[in-house]
Amino acid sequence: MAKTSTVERNTKRRRMVKSASAKRLKLKTIIKDKSTSDEDRYTAVVKLAEMPRNSSKVRIRNRCELTGRPRATYRKFKMARNKLREFASKGMIPGMVKSSW
Repeated sequence: MAKTSTVERNTKRRRMVKSASAKRLKLKTIIKDKSTSDEDRYTAVVKLAEMPRNSSKVRIRNRCELTGRPRATYRKFKMARNKLREFASKGMIPGMVKSSW
């Protein structure tokens, strides 16, 4: 089980990304557009740099929804490998069967 503080920090980052995504996208389109003036592009770069780092999407860590485990997490199920195997063995995930031979 992961520390509660790290899980909460990650959920805070998810909220920040959600709230700031439109503003970040707008600034990035201004920066990438070559037809805008250099002054406008520079001010957009400065504004983007002044935004909180945790509002960037790359700062989010994929974690297990049940345990908070940061590694070996399947995106589709939002579960770590060990919990996914446990649930599949119990038949709690529709369509998934643990292979045995």
